Amino acid sequence: MDWGTLVAAVSGGSLAMAGTVLADHLRHRHEQDRGLGERRRAIYLDFIAAAEVCHTRLRALRDAGADTDLAAESRAALAASGIYEARERLFIDASTGAASAGQAMFEQLRRFQRTVGEGHAPESAAYHDAYHSYIGAVWDYRVAVRGELDGKPLAPAEFGWRRWDGRDRCELCAATGQA
Repeated sequence: MDWGTLVAAVSGGSLAMAGTVLADHLRHRHEQDRGLGERRRAIYLDFIAAAEVCHTRLRALRDAGADTDLAAESRAALAASGIYEARERLFIDASTGAASAGQAMFEQLRRFQRTVGEGHAPESAAYHDAYHSYIGAVWDYRVAVRGELDGKPLAPAEFGWRRWDGRDRCELCAATGQA
């Protein structure tokens, strides 16, 4: 028996088997990473869409006037938007940066909701400050998510703006010197 041939065959077979196992492991890991990325993208979109539903309802309430219980209706708008569920999914699957930006955006949305619920008029300083703070947080969230998903930076200047929060494009802010 030629031991050299046997050792070469066993060695070659072992290397081939190890290569196959490693390639399969790497392929499986790539598929898992791609699945996580797709799941995160969906979660990020669901969260901002729920926030926009709430924002739209709050602005409609503001326009409805004094015939409604603004405090109760603004709380209902927040609950009905699905933001709480979307936020929980964000906490579970999002990266730390996206979850942090999402929580900051949620807090500003809650502040805006309370401001509407208290009946502040759009021309009031309280309403205006809450609104612009929320818009700024929305853009901060978008920038964080975009940075994570594709690594491309986003800046207000790309839209011809100076600030994300919209104060530079707001007539009231310009009139009061806050722009």
